[in-house]
Amino acid sequence: MIRPTDYPGVHTDGKTLYTENLVPGVSVYGERLVREGTREFRVWSPRRSKLAALLFKGFDQYPLVEDSRVLYLGSATGTTASHVSDIVAQGTLYCVEIAPKAFQKLLLLSEQRRNLVAILADARHPDSYSSLVGEVDVLYQDVAQRDQARIFMNNVGMAGPSAIGVLMLKSRSVDTAAPPASVFRQERRVLEDGGMRVISVVPLGPYRGDHAAFILRP
Repeated sequence: MIRPTDYPGVHTDGKTLYTENLVPGVSVYGERLVREGTREFRVWSPRRSKLAALLFKGFDQYPLVEDSRVLYLGSATGTTASHVSDIVAQGTLYCVEIAPKAFQKLLLLSEQRRNLVAILADARHPDSYSSLVGEVDVLYQDVAQRDQARIFMNNVGMAGPSAIGVLMLKSRSVDTAAPPASVFRQERRVLEDGGMRVISVVPLGPYRGDHAAFILRP
C-alpha cells in the first residue's frame, strides 16, 4: 500500500519512493507507473535522481510544498524536475538548462506539465532570466561544472528571505584528483565566504559516491 511520507508530496510503500503523477498515464523517462484506486504514482529511484537519494539519506530541511515556487538550475532532460513538478502541483517550477539537446526534451515536458517553465539559458548569467522567474521559495542546483558554488551564489538574488537552497555538488567536476571529502570542505568554505549559511552537507553514497547535497540558507 502506498502512503504519504513525512515529506509533503512524497509517498512510499515502505521500500520505494513515489510521487503522484501530475499527468496520469504518462511516464516521463520510462519509470514504472502504479495505480491505487483513482490515483496514479510514479516510481522515484535514488539511482536515477539525486534528490530522491537525499530523501533516502534524510532531508531535515525539506522545503517543498504544493504551492512552492522553485528555481531548478541544470534541469537536463527533466528526470528529477518531473518529480518536483508532481510535488509542487499548484506551484511553479522554473527549469534552466543550457544544452540545446537536453532542452528540447525539457521543452516537450513543459508542454505536458502546466507548472513547469523551461528556460534555455546559462545559469552563470541569471540576469537573462531573473525577470521571468522573480522570487522563489527553493533554489535547487545540479550543474556539473568546476564553479558550481559560484553559480549557485550568482542566483541567490532570486531566493526569498526564508528560502532554502539545495546544491547538488559533484566533486569530480571541481577536482578530478582530490578525495570527495576534501572537495566538499573546500566548497563549503567558498559558500560560507560568499555569505551562505550551510545548514548541512549530506554525502549521497552509496547512490552517488562523488556527490554531496549542500543544504543552504541564502
